[in-house]
Amino acid sequence: MYNAIGYATQTPTAPLTPMKFTRRDPRPDDVAIEILYCGVCHSDIHQARNDWGFAVYPVMPGHEIVGKVTAVGDKVTKHKVGDLVGVGCMVDSCRECSACKEDLEQYCLEGATMTYCTPDRVDGSNTMGGYSDSIVVSEHFVVRIPEKLDLASAAPLLCAGITTYSPLQHYGVEAGDKVGILGMGGLGHMGIKFAKAMGAEVTLFTRSEAKAAEAYRQGADHVIVSTDPQQMKAAADSFDFLLDTIPVPHDLNPYLETLRFDGVHILVGLIEPVEPALNAFNLVFKRRVLAGSLIGGIAETQEMLDFSAEHGITCDIEMLDIKNINEAFERVVKGDVKYRFVIDMKTLKA
Repeated sequence: MYNAIGYATQTPTAPLTPMKFTRRDPRPDDVAIEILYCGVCHSDIHQARNDWGFAVYPVMPGHEIVGKVTAVGDKVTKHKVGDLVGVGCMVDSCRECSACKEDLEQYCLEGATMTYCTPDRVDGSNTMGGYSDSIVVSEHFVVRIPEKLDLASAAPLLCAGITTYSPLQHYGVEAGDKVGILGMGGLGHMGIKFAKAMGAEVTLFTRSEAKAAEAYRQGADHVIVSTDPQQMKAAADSFDFLLDTIPVPHDLNPYLETLRFDGVHILVGLIEPVEPALNAFNLVFKRRVLAGSLIGGIAETQEMLDFSAEHGITCDIEMLDIKNINEAFERVVKGDVKYRFVIDMKTLKA
């Protein structure tokens, strides 16, 4: 065991404050990492405030981690001291179930061990995330950061990036497809970039006409203001795929009507009940599919990072001094960031 420092909250209503704690010494298959940058995801706020009802305190968030390897266990073969690496939303899984054997650790039938707020599979301790100076993770769950990627803006790819890349790949988006992106936040702007790099014709659906210029800057070909009935009517039966990044309940029916037959509407932002009710007519009479998707496996995460390096894709970020993390949480809730805060861990040491 060794001493570490980070920022954590002790209760759902308390602010994040500095905390000293211990990290384990590397096990034979472990990689020890000095954290250089960590993204701030809206999920961090949900967990810190126990919005989903399963937080384990203290909560030390952070699952968009980039850093440098400082030590490795004696059975590690994929990484060496000095390597630049990343850690995303998971740090372990059962590795034996059908999902794990298909490189889909995020769907582990026993439940993946998340980067924070989850019991460690070996010693039962509560996992602590990336708002800290270091972390120790099994090498299987550590990915390589390609040299072409800027380290800070690569950090959010470990969550926002893979969350949008994985469903586009899984459902087979290819050149010439018409893809609609619902929402223009951290996930939405990454969805535009990935879909465009895959050769799709990309349209942003937004409630705000003011976001049109930004959407075009990110690479969108078209913008539809979803509150305009005429624009929505004109878009009927035209899209192959919709990537829905909206994180709050919203009416899916008008969007489903913009899909062609066999079109796929993929939810990645919403994990609450669908409200208002879904009109099954919109699915049945056009053989449309309503689907969901959760991050990606470790192999696919590495694939996404390599694809991002090849196509020059990173996340738009605002650098953050960790002492301002509580103010940053409030700004994220208000949507006042384009599009991800990234903590510079030099500020933690300061």
